[in-house]
Amino acid sequence: MSSERIVVLAHEKFPDEAKTALGVMRYGDQSVEAVLDRDRAGDRVADHEPDLADAPIVDSFEEALAAAEGDVDALYIGIAPIGGGFDESWRDDVRAAIAAGCDVVSGLHYFLNEDEEFAELAAEHGVELRDVREPHEDLSVATGRSADIDADVVLTVGTDCSVGKMTASLEIVETARERGIDVAFVPTGQTGIMIAGWGNPIDRVISDFTAGAVEEMLLEIGDDHDLLVVEGQGTIVHPAYSAVTCGILHGSMADGLVLCHAAGREAIHGYESVALPPFADYVDLYEDLAEPVHETAVVAGAVNTKDVADDDAAGEIVDAFGEEVGVPAADPVRHGADRIVDGIVEEVLEG
Repeated sequence: MSSERIVVLAHEKFPDEAKTALGVMRYGDQSVEAVLDRDRAGDRVADHEPDLADAPIVDSFEEALAAAEGDVDALYIGIAPIGGGFDESWRDDVRAAIAAGCDVVSGLHYFLNEDEEFAELAAEHGVELRDVREPHEDLSVATGRSADIDADVVLTVGTDCSVGKMTASLEIVETARERGIDVAFVPTGQTGIMIAGWGNPIDRVISDFTAGAVEEMLLEIGDDHDLLVVEGQGTIVHPAYSAVTCGILHGSMADGLVLCHAAGREAIHGYESVALPPFADYVDLYEDLAEPVHETAVVAGAVNTKDVADDDAAGEIVDAFGEEVGVPAADPVRHGADRIVDGIVEEVLEG
């Protein structure tokens, strides 16, 4: 998927509710030629996200293709509604992309290859529909072999969904590489897979096989690196997604955990009647749940302060979080991930 010239579909969601789009645009090797958002058409990416490579925001794939002078390799679906369904208002754009000879990359639970119209069009035009959330067929149960790999393993865990676990993971990897650490990113969600070009979509895996799907990835690359950073999903207290979180926790058999939080979040997103526990309680929850399988500890914290305008206020929030959790903490985007990597080096690589 790397080095492609792509158009990203983010209708009515860019940028605040287009996590997949922003992830690919910020961390992927792809060249983004245009963003589709009918509500923002006429704007530019830089109007909303000045730290990203600029591109026009247009109403339709046809306009995007014209803006790119016909040179587009793929359309990426850059939004994932709750439940991962396909919005029928996107159908014309997907049709147009296929007819133009472009692959379509999707992280939805709705598989494009199972859509009769799209499958027939793709065959007719010789393009690929890439459903990155479709697991391969040979997954099995975990065997406990993650502990046998040469690499140390760090897992990002969260106080909630959508708090920045993937972003923290990628920022940790980048900072660790700058320090000369041989590190690799292990993607477990659709956006991470689109960025890295490989991985297992854990939230789509049969429950019995979730830990095994993580173990499989660690065994594949674990002897080739000194450190693996596994992308976490969900939160252990989530009413719907806790099983995914637990599967990754046990399958990774992590040597250290980085606790991630979004500043200002007080309840589970979409389940506002479920209040977040105190931060220090998460440390006990994650460590106690992991211990029977593989003893671990929270070694650092990552706080997403993107909704905090004032830098001083953001710094105070991060410091308070780190103090309550008892670990070094930072906003890895705003402040860099050095303090987080310091914790990993001290407690995991040298501990």
